[in-house]
Amino acid sequence: MKVGIFGGSFNPIHIGHAIIASHVIQHSDLDQIWLMVAPLNPLKEPNAHNNDIHRLRMTELVSRHIDGVETSAFEFTLPIPSYTINTLHALQDKFPQHEFSLIIGADNWAVFKKWKDWEEIIAHHDILIYPRLGYDVTIPEEYAQRVKLTDAPIIEISSTQIREGLTKGESMQFCVPHDVYKYIMANHLYQNE
Repeated sequence: MKVGIFGGSFNPIHIGHAIIASHVIQHSDLDQIWLMVAPLNPLKEPNAHNNDIHRLRMTELVSRHIDGVETSAFEFTLPIPSYTINTLHALQDKFPQHEFSLIIGADNWAVFKKWKDWEEIIAHHDILIYPRLGYDVTIPEEYAQRVKLTDAPIIEISSTQIREGLTKGESMQFCVPHDVYKYIMANHLYQNE
C-alpha cells in the first residue's frame, strides 16, 4: 500500500490542510494519507500534553470526513524532537508492507536541503510538493523520478493567524472545518493565550 505522510503540528488543523489532503488523495496514486500530528516539545510548550490530545482530536474530526485519509499519533511514540528521517525509519520498521511518501509544502521544499539526512529521504521515498504563495518550485533533474509538484489549490490560511484571531476574540469559523470550530469553542482553546 502506498501511504502519504502529511505531517504538521495542526495547531489547529484548518481548511487548507483538509483541502490539500482531499486533493492529493484524489489526484495521486496514493492509497492512503496519514495526517501525522507532531508532538509539541514539553520543554518548550506549557500544557503540551493537553494540547497534543486536543490537536489529535481535531485532526480526527477532519480525517473522518475524507475517504482514504486517517489521523496518526505515530510520532507520539518517538523521542522528541523527531526528525522526519527517524519517523520514516520507524514507520518502515513497523509497517514493512507499506511504501511511504512525504507530502510537504513548497516552503518546506525550499529549505529541504537543511533537513537531517535529506538525501537519504529522497533516495528511498517519493515526495509530493503542494504549492505555496511566494514559492517557486524547482525540481532538479536527478530528483524528477522521486519528487513531484501537485496542482493542489493554494490556500493561504495559517494556524498562527487562526490562533491569533481567536486570542483577540475574532470569529475564525470559516478558516477551520465546522466540527473543529465547535470543538475549539467547546474546549475554550486558544482564547486565553
